[in-house]
Parts: sequence; C-alpha cells; structure tokens
Amino acid sequence: MEKNTIPHIPVLFDEVCEAFKNIEDGYIIDCTVGYGGHSLGILESNPNIKLICNDQDDEALEFSKKRLEKYQDRVIFSKSNFKDVIQKYQDKNIVGILADIGVSSLQLDKQTRGFGFDSPTLDMRMDSTQDFSAKDVVNHYTQYDLEKIFKEYGEVREYKKLASLIVQNRPFESAKELSSFISKNMYKSKLHPATLPFQAIRIEVNKELDVLKELFTQIEKANFSQTIVAIISFHSLEDKIVKNYFKKWATKCICPSYLPRCECGNNNQKGKIITKKPIVPTKDEIKQNPRSRSSKMRIFRFD
Repeated sequence: MEKNTIPHIPVLFDEVCEAFKNIEDGYIIDCTVGYGGHSLGILESNPNIKLICNDQDDEALEFSKKRLEKYQDRVIFSKSNFKDVIQKYQDKNIVGILADIGVSSLQLDKQTRGFGFDSPTLDMRMDSTQDFSAKDVVNHYTQYDLEKIFKEYGEVREYKKLASLIVQNRPFESAKELSSFISKNMYKSKLHPATLPFQAIRIEVNKELDVLKELFTQIEKANFSQTIVAIISFHSLEDKIVKNYFKKWATKCICPSYLPRCECGNNNQKGKIITKKPIVPTKDEIKQNPRSRSSKMRIFRFD
C-alpha cells in the first residue's frame, strides 16, 4: 500500500477496507476524502467499485485528484459540505458511505489554516471560502455565548473563567497568541490546556455537530437498501450522535413509552448495527499515528 509515502496515515485504514470488502459493484461515497488514503485503499481492494470523493476543502480535493489519478475512470470528485453529498448523488447506486469526521491532517499540518496551537492565524475554517472564522468567535461573541460553546462543545471544566478572561483580554490575532494565553491562565493537565477550547471554537466555526446530524437526516431520506454506513468520529459529542442514530435505525418498535403495548407493527427496523462496540485503533496504530488515539468507527448496514 502507498499509505506510508505521504505525510499522513489514514486512521483505522485496514478496518475501513474490511468494512467494505464484500461490496462487488456500485458507488461508495467518501464524504471527507482528505488526503485520499481511505479512498485509495477501497479502490485497490475492490476492483469493480466506483467512488464519489467529496470534500469542502479545495486543497484536499486537488491533492486527492493527483493521488487517485490512476483510478480516474472510477472516481467522481465533488466539492461540497458532506451534509449535502447524499442528496447530490442519490440517483447513483450508493452501496457504501464513509465519513471520517472532524479536522483533517492536511488542515492541522498547514499552519496558515489556523487550527494548530502555533499557527500565525486564527482561522479554523474547513472551507476556506466561507466568511465566518475563529477570529469572529473569539473576538466578537458575548461572554455568555463563549461560555456556552466552551461548556457544550469543549466540555471545558473552567468554561466561565475562560470566557471571562478572553472577553477581558481580546482581541486575539493568532492561534499561537490565544493558545499561549490559555496555557498561562488555565488548569494544567495531560492535555495541552488549549486542546478543548480549540475544539469548541472549531466546532462552532464549522457547525460540525449540526452538519453531522444533517448527514444522518439525508441518509434517512434516501431510503437506502443494502448500503453500508461507516462513520469515524474523534470525540464523545460526535460519537454520541452516531451511536444514537444507529440505535434509532435498528429499533423495531417506535411507539411512545407510555403505551401499554406496541401499536406500530414492531417492524420499523431499517437495518442492523454491525459494530456492537465501536472499533478503535490498536496499540501499534496509536504508536505509529498518535492522532488516531481518540478515533472510533461505528458501522451500520441497511436492509
């Protein structure tokens, strides 16, 4: 495999290929193609499969077009937020959906994108064409709104203190300036003190949880049959959404709990949860790729 020849290792690479190994034809949508690592593995493993490689990041798409050039007759490239890609290609024979949720290594590694602690910008936009950025959140949100996102999206223990300090000391012009400020003023733990606040800001900038929920809504509307859905998440907020939707789709009875007996027919199950527990990286993978340590993959198959 080519996966070690570029500066990125796709998380749960073998497990993703395994998830789609028995599909013989049709289209698989890679909702967040990034560097194209997962897509390459699927194309190599499934000679009859075609892919729709989607991303909202122009740099990611350009990189993947070059990397997957050998398979250009089997790949459609698409630029859109992943919440829109299902509706965009629902006329195709979609047999698989893969979504590697969250910020990509391409975005993390490029300092100008403003995701890293040492970045000279305060940006964090996954789609660099959108106007709204981290600078707007940090420098213009009210203290109450900052408290809300730090608490809900970052699960920051000292969310009130942090919001207050930011409001008192802004404006901040770079991620480096902000992360340094947080480090000096906030509780120290195993994690870098700016890790969870940065996560919260990034989620707010890109509306990540809303987008994930919309992806599931679009999958529901498409009424798929025999389609495999594999979602990789990187923090508990995303994983909870994935878990709850899969549980909902696997539920036979949808009657309100106050009814004494089932009246819905007990046949509303859309498919089967393939992963009773999420698939997580091995110790070897975490050692080789530390960014994989928090990844979890859940898989569902529609009937």
